[in-house]
Amino acid sequence: MDYEDDWEEKGSGSHGWIKLIPLLAVVVLIVVILLVMVLLQRHDEEEMGSGESGSMISETVPDASDHQTESGTGEKNEASVESPVSVEAGNADDMAAADESDPQDPTAQEQGSQVDVARLLVSERVQEQQRVTIGIDVSRYQGTIDWSQVAETGIDFAMIRVGYRSSEEDREIYADTNARYNMQEAQAAGVQVGVYFFSTASTEEEAREEALWVAEYISQYQITYPVAFDCEGYEREGSVLYDLGKEKRTDIAIAFMEEIYRQGYTPMFYGSSYAMTGSNHWDMDRIEQSYKVWVSQYPALPYPQTERSSYGGAHAMWQYTNQGSLPGISQPVDVNVAYFGYEGAAEAVNGQAPDQAYADVEALMYFMEVDETVTAKEATNLRDIPGQGQDSTVLWTLKNGDTARRTGISDSGWSRLVYQDQVCYAVTNLLTTDLSYHVAEPEPAPDPAAQDDGIKTKFTDCYELMTAKIETNLRALPSVTNPDAAVVATIRYGDVVVRTGINTEVGWSRVEYGGQVLYCVSSYLTQAPAQEQE
Repeated sequence: MDYEDDWEEKGSGSHGWIKLIPLLAVVVLIVVILLVMVLLQRHDEEEMGSGESGSMISETVPDASDHQTESGTGEKNEASVESPVSVEAGNADDMAAADESDPQDPTAQEQGSQVDVARLLVSERVQEQQRVTIGIDVSRYQGTIDWSQVAETGIDFAMIRVGYRSSEEDREIYADTNARYNMQEAQAAGVQVGVYFFSTASTEEEAREEALWVAEYISQYQITYPVAFDCEGYEREGSVLYDLGKEKRTDIAIAFMEEIYRQGYTPMFYGSSYAMTGSNHWDMDRIEQSYKVWVSQYPALPYPQTERSSYGGAHAMWQYTNQGSLPGISQPVDVNVAYFGYEGAAEAVNGQAPDQAYADVEALMYFMEVDETVTAKEATNLRDIPGQGQDSTVLWTLKNGDTARRTGISDSGWSRLVYQDQVCYAVTNLLTTDLSYHVAEPEPAPDPAAQDDGIKTKFTDCYELMTAKIETNLRALPSVTNPDAAVVATIRYGDVVVRTGINTEVGWSRVEYGGQVLYCVSSYLTQAPAQEQE
């Protein structure tokens, strides 16, 4: 029976359309059901591709074309990363040490595994969002950071080193000397905080001990980003981890991260792409199934405009350089891309406010520990920090015959002292352990007719280009006690002065700088670099 003939026949009567209504309703219902099934299937496929949690995990190396506009101009699309940090090309040896993998290795893509990101352990105290954020990771080796300047650059987060376990015999856990200050100031400036711990745990018990120590240490701060496990140096002979295989190391890492999660924080694993690729040093199949991964992998050239590392395994954060330059930080800094973010900061686990923390003024110096009594050769200022810059404050002046206890000597020319029950700092060359040391009797005032510069200190003429070893004050007179010996200028290494005279007995130099004749302590000066003398 022909369908069209039947249609015409049924429609020829006055009630034909009425009889067709039930049939039409059934057809429409079937079509609607089919459309809904297709839409649901597409939605499920998209969910499998992007994950159901807030984390966006990179599983494959993106094609370069992913970062071009439709016009093919090569400009970044909305997914590309714009870092507020300027990046300098890092030292090739340093980069090779941090990551020995070949970024162009085509096998990297094949080694990624399928990861159900919905199963990754994430703290219940935070609400993750699927977006790209830019951050830094810091420790005492970045010195005293001005976090307000960092915040103004647009940095989203900071991973702060909170501590480490000694690899020596004592196996003690130590706090990073700037950890509390960095957490306090970053939080106050509005930079969201995560932390990491440098572990040398050789057993699962030690790993859990480290995790509990970290959880207690950070409990009074707003820790929003993850708490990361960082273990390096295990291939070095003499390391307590040297004889451990990758399965045992992985057990230890997982023990740390499990405990961190139990304490209410998001755990994360840090490692180089070389160590993780193909599970070279870690069993990544076990790690990446439950924990966020933070990969260190530095491109051969300055940071490319891409939000993906070429590391082929699943990862939620990428440390792409150790040569970042950022206002507020005097040293090079590691810079990271995270594929997740947070709208607001997590509340501290412990609601009790932490004590006020202060910056470690010795963070960028090494002090050899000593315990001895010293006096000033003549007179020297005792300062609150080891430096003569604008941030330094003179607390007292130690005179010859007055004593202080010296507890440390740095290789940068400063001594740490305890004077009147307070820690302070003085220039090492102006101190002596010879408590019977006396200042030489001043020479009789010379005949005014014989004076060549109008002061009693005589100088042997010379001519040489000098600069400061670190920094030094240039004074109106060769003295630190004469009230007329005002500081006219301060020079730092690289600033060149012409030394026109030197007195080896009292240790002062006469220099010309900025069109003026000034004076400074000779031991603070050194020969200007050769290129400055040409």
